[in-house]
This record gives sequence, structure tokens and C-alpha cells, in this order.
Amino acid sequence: MTLQERINQSETKLTVTVFPFLTNHHDTLFGGKAMAMMDEVAFMCGTRFCRKQLVTVSTDKIDFHKAIPSGSIVEAVARVESVGRTSLKIFVEIFLESMYKDGREMAIQGRFTFVALNEEKETIPVLAGLDIQ
Repeated sequence: MTLQERINQSETKLTVTVFPFLTNHHDTLFGGKAMAMMDEVAFMCGTRFCRKQLVTVSTDKIDFHKAIPSGSIVEAVARVESVGRTSLKIFVEIFLESMYKDGREMAIQGRFTFVALNEEKETIPVLAGLDIQ
């Protein structure tokens, strides 16, 4: 399998409905909930890519472009953006959909960096042991 094929196969999507318990006092998706959703989908994407234990080490930047109202459908899409020796950078976008209208728009985007760990919690190469051509 090529690196690009592995990247393509590890793309991960997480779709949720924004119910009131996920919102803030403005009746929009709470920013911390959005960030947690992004970190979770990024973690799943990275794990699917390398099949190793990963931990989040940083977020480069998260941009909130559009408020997400209660009652919306959101889809978080994560994709491996770059591969280092022991780390992966994963780009995540959250798309907003009205429940009762066609179309969707990008609302939030950000980048997360993960490192691979062995059983002793030491960093290890993310590509070691993978059949990448």
C-alpha cells in the first residue's frame, strides 16, 4: 500500500446532532465540545493510519468560522495532513448542516498533532512495521 492510499483509507468522519445539552448560553455548540469532537475524530483517524498508541501533543490553531445552532447536524472530517518520524499532523473540519434544508458549510477547522508511543510511553516511529511502498 502506498502512503497516499493509507492516508485516504484512514480518513474518518463523525456525525452528530447538536442537542441542547451540547450548547452554550447562546444556544450554539459549545466551543469546548467542538474541540473535543475534533480531537476524538483526529485520534481515530491517526490510529486508523498507523495502528499505534497515540496521544495528542498539540493543536496548531482552531478557527471558529461560523456558530453552530442547536438542532443542527455537524460532521467532523479528519485527514492525515503530514507524517513525521514519530508524529502525525491531522487536519479536521467541522461542517454544519441544517436539519431541514439541503447543503452544508464549513464552520470550524483545526490541526492536531499526535505522537506514537510504545508500552513504556516512549515515542516510536509512526511508520515502523507498516507495509508502505
